[in-house]
Amino acid sequence: MDSSVIWRGMTRDGSARVLVINSKAIVQTAYENQHTTPTATAALGRLLTATSMIGSMMGEESNRVTIGINGDGEAGKLIAVGDYYGNVKGCITNPRVDPPLRTDGKLNVGRAVGNGTLYVIRDTGEAEPHVGTVSLRSGEIAEDIAAYFAESEQVPTICSLGVLANRDGSCLAAGGVLIQLLPFADEQTVEALEKNAAKLTNISRAFADGKTVSDIAAMALEGIEYDPFDELSVAFVCDCSRERMHDAMAKVGQKELSEMFDEQVAEGKERTLTAQCRFCTKSYTFSPEEFGLQS
Repeated sequence: MDSSVIWRGMTRDGSARVLVINSKAIVQTAYENQHTTPTATAALGRLLTATSMIGSMMGEESNRVTIGINGDGEAGKLIAVGDYYGNVKGCITNPRVDPPLRTDGKLNVGRAVGNGTLYVIRDTGEAEPHVGTVSLRSGEIAEDIAAYFAESEQVPTICSLGVLANRDGSCLAAGGVLIQLLPFADEQTVEALEKNAAKLTNISRAFADGKTVSDIAAMALEGIEYDPFDELSVAFVCDCSRERMHDAMAKVGQKELSEMFDEQVAEGKERTLTAQCRFCTKSYTFSPEEFGLQS
């Protein structure tokens, strides 16, 4: 499969920065890891798509951004973590959520997510990360992302996200556009961007039809002079490890761990504990000795 790619550029007059992503490979990896239904693929895929673009806007290599959705719908919680390079990982509490289609025949992501909040945590290496939270507008995610930037960071933002899923939940196409106005933006440029935004309502279909990130950027910036900066290859990347999983389990406490090992034996199983990464679903098996316990 081709890798996902982010196109980055700016209007020549300095009014706005623009990012376009073809995120099919990212969303497909999430599907393969978590065996999502079409609706869950769309919900998690949209969040991963947005987080990848937002992560690529961070200022330093060590920076991270976490975007989570706490909704009361059957999807449960969604979370995505992006880095400076645009790589991302994410998960959904209920990957089997599958509500009926909307009346227009589209996947009902809003119903799956429900009402609740969207939060953004920016870890820039300071003592305390910056945290912002807004109420969900629709649960369809793109509108919620735009609302977050407008309300929490006072940055007018156009956000379009789309995922086309096959009947088995695999990804047919996925992508997104993020346009952010910069201080003292030219009014004519703003009007042109708003007009062009109407063409970006079905971005996943455009990618499915063979459009490239450059093609989509040209659509978003029609009638506006702009300069492309670069294109980044990005992917679903999980940084879990045996050591990190061990450290997380150790925080449970030796007494509790000993009881958990005893329960395994009581059930006729080996005296081991297996932990699974929630992002990539890789499993790690540990013995009592690894926690200073007797076998």
